[in-house]
Amino acid sequence: MERKTPSIAMVPCPGTSHLITQIEFAKRFVGLHPDFHVTLLIPTLGPPSPSMNSILQSLPPSIHFTVLPQVDPHDLPPNADPASLMLLTVTHSLPSLSQALSSLISQTHLVALVLNTFSVDAIEVAREFDLPCYVYYPSSATALAFVLHYPKLDDDGIVVSRKFGELELKEPLKIPGCIPFEARDLTDIVPDTSHSFHTTLVQVSKQLHRVDGILVNSFVDLEPGPISALQNVRPVYPVGPIVQTESNISSNSSECLAWLDKQPENSVLFVSFGSGGTLSQEQLNELAYGLELSGHRFLWVVRAPSKGGADSSYLNAQKYDDPLEHLPEGFMDRTKDQGFVISSWAPQIEVLRHGSTRGFLTHCGWNSTLESVVCGKSMIAWPLFAEQRMNAALLNDQFKVALRPKVNEKGIVEREEVSRVVKCLMEGDEGKEMGRRVEMFKDAAIKALDKDGSSTEALENVVTKWKNLKS
Repeated sequence: MERKTPSIAMVPCPGTSHLITQIEFAKRFVGLHPDFHVTLLIPTLGPPSPSMNSILQSLPPSIHFTVLPQVDPHDLPPNADPASLMLLTVTHSLPSLSQALSSLISQTHLVALVLNTFSVDAIEVAREFDLPCYVYYPSSATALAFVLHYPKLDDDGIVVSRKFGELELKEPLKIPGCIPFEARDLTDIVPDTSHSFHTTLVQVSKQLHRVDGILVNSFVDLEPGPISALQNVRPVYPVGPIVQTESNISSNSSECLAWLDKQPENSVLFVSFGSGGTLSQEQLNELAYGLELSGHRFLWVVRAPSKGGADSSYLNAQKYDDPLEHLPEGFMDRTKDQGFVISSWAPQIEVLRHGSTRGFLTHCGWNSTLESVVCGKSMIAWPLFAEQRMNAALLNDQFKVALRPKVNEKGIVEREEVSRVVKCLMEGDEGKEMGRRVEMFKDAAIKALDKDGSSTEALENVVTKWKNLKS
């Protein structure tokens, strides 16, 4: 009887950044184990975007994908937050996921199901087929520790008030192995108990406690405390840093690389807020004036200002006119010799890897954070939503590789403050020290992914378990 090809199935959740990091993990996996195949079973809330289609069509031969039938948006609650929408989209996709897995099992020797943070409800389907169930957790070990701890927050008695946007703590939150967190670091991830995101966090935490293991996108030398504490109570495997190695270069984005080629070494600040982050018009103006005031070179990915919250375009792209039309009058002319402005998207990994790039003004999404670390670029931490404020605290307080601008009473970073932190990073002693520290983390990241590195060893421990399953 012919032996079936060993394989694993992965279930990402909606959201481009989640899909990208899961694909990068799949590439890392098949690169180390070419005898395996991976199949991505992708739940969707809408038709795949052109960028998603481009990503999927460029997958290596041993990684396959099936886009599951689209969930009817009318079946989901109106005005739900992005995390809840992701979780519910997967939950509503479970019947089609079950069918897809049944077909896959008939064709391959399926040894495990690997879920994403917000696709954890698919653990029920894994149990249906008696499959080992793991989660690839694309954020930090610290964020994982927080989510696992989340249902206990009220029992701890430190939450005085949790009105959404107005969190008040009796004392800093202390989770084993992690730095203490102030209320401002947790505002977006400790919502009012009546909010849908609270229910989502509780559900995710509950399911994470049920899986057979968690593969976290971090590495021991970056987060030794949280990883050690987690491993004392859960089967947690640090397999990172998992980041993109190249972008899809378009003619528009190649212009910014050509501009970088003409700039002096270590002279440019890269400014980008990720795949879904937007600023208000007032904040957009202050950032523009601050970059101009600093006098330093910059490469800025500009999006039109938000008409909702900072995360309003994360799952549903909004139709806007040219983002550049929202910049202050005369800004482009005044800074034509100082900066390069590009609309909506840039080849981030290539920009960060470039010798002319000195630092990164970032929204602190974990993908961007790790990309900056592996490229050895210190940061200005400008969090917008989700766990980004927690990441900003890690970067500033623990890793000491980022500056965190001060905000005024309206929550705005004023132009003078923008200019101050840019100058500090680009020319100050503190910036130089951050650069030295981030180079140490860069070296540690390379070592973790080596043949005998800690992250490679952690992944091998999991794969050994999968390979020992009887066919």
